[in-house]
Amino acid sequence: MKKVIALACLSMLPLSYAAAEGFQVNAQSTKQAGMGHVGAAMKLGAESMHFNPAGLVFMDKSVDLSVGVSGVFATAKFKNEGYSFETDNTPSTPLYAYAGFKIYDNLAAGVMLNTPYGSSITWGHDWKGSHLCQEISLKAFNLQPTVSWKIMDRLSVGAGLMMEFGNISLNRALVGPGEMSKMAGQIVAANPALGALIPDEMKAIIAKYDDASAASVQLKGDAGIRFGFNVGAMYDINEKFTVGVSYRSKVTAKVKEGNIALDYTNETELKGLLDKVNGLMQAMGKEGLIPPLDKGTFSAELPLPSNVNVGVTYRPTNRWTVSGEVNFVGWGAYEALDIHFSPSSLSKYDLRAEKMYKNSRIYRLGGQFAATKRLDVRLGAYLDESPVKDDYLNPETPSMNKLGLTAGLSFRPLESLSVDFAFSYVTGFGRDGSYTDKDLFTGQPRVFSGHYDTIALMPALGVSYAF
Repeated sequence: MKKVIALACLSMLPLSYAAAEGFQVNAQSTKQAGMGHVGAAMKLGAESMHFNPAGLVFMDKSVDLSVGVSGVFATAKFKNEGYSFETDNTPSTPLYAYAGFKIYDNLAAGVMLNTPYGSSITWGHDWKGSHLCQEISLKAFNLQPTVSWKIMDRLSVGAGLMMEFGNISLNRALVGPGEMSKMAGQIVAANPALGALIPDEMKAIIAKYDDASAASVQLKGDAGIRFGFNVGAMYDINEKFTVGVSYRSKVTAKVKEGNIALDYTNETELKGLLDKVNGLMQAMGKEGLIPPLDKGTFSAELPLPSNVNVGVTYRPTNRWTVSGEVNFVGWGAYEALDIHFSPSSLSKYDLRAEKMYKNSRIYRLGGQFAATKRLDVRLGAYLDESPVKDDYLNPETPSMNKLGLTAGLSFRPLESLSVDFAFSYVTGFGRDGSYTDKDLFTGQPRVFSGHYDTIALMPALGVSYAF
């Protein structure tokens, strides 16, 4: 019983890193956000450090600085058999900062900080899927020193050392709405004589939680710094065409000592009730209802997937730039989540949760037009595939294929200063799916299924300066 509950409270950990298209953030550049987030085959100055380090060496000035922030306003909806529910998410604010330096005509270096993964989702405390997910918050950062070398006039290469770190906070119901009544009914059905032993006071307390979660768990942990690499090459076929390829390696994020806290809707009332329920269950030769997870810590390892980006840019005139690319995201590396508990007295709850994600692709297309010497305008679109299979679809990751439509502009009040704006509209292709876990009380499989829809609005603001 305890191992089943441990699995129920920890199986949402993958969301913090492995929610793919919903949490691999398209907010690493305000300029490129307006173009569908293309960049593998574009010379973007300091911002090339993320998209393709080989482009950094083509900086026009000695120093190139760029900073920006986006607002992610996302909503998910669930429907099933007349029941519907909508998230109440807190907006997230991924940010970026780049500093590039031209050392020689054929050599450049720089450093960047951005948030390649991060979001939040809040379903609420008492909705019907609270046993799978109540609330999740993620912040993941990447600090990357980078060097770029122009081997010849048309060919350049670049490399960066990725240092990724962050933190997560996760909540879900241990005893969700109606589960206490269900538990009491199963106990009485198995032992009819116990029905007469349950006092009316206990029955009244149990009935209070037919529409509310009685007990929840919160997991909080910091992922220490893990290392990876970002490499790329770029080649000018001629004055009009450029091709580029880049590779960001997989990084295994590790939470070495996460904290676990239990939360009761009415702690005094529920702890007293649970003491009585645990006594009844132990009298039947069964384990207690809720294990003492808050007496220890947990550790876990989660993969941040690799990315292979292949792009081509076409410049039909001096004023037009069109770029397209395909991103291959290596989610197939995420096969399972392994959880370990400490101290050793809790190690019997260690578990392995199968995930079996599949590799996915993102198709991007963007265009830029120099309307005047001081104003550039941009449009873009992308199609982002989901790596989650139908029978693994969970409200913690309401994953589905998504279409993003983007627009942006840059205004230069000074020759070296650019103020950038972008807006992205992202809509999911509504999806039916299910997720199977185990009933907390019987240990039997149970299925939570329904229809999910998602939508996100992403305004962005950036400033860049070169001298």
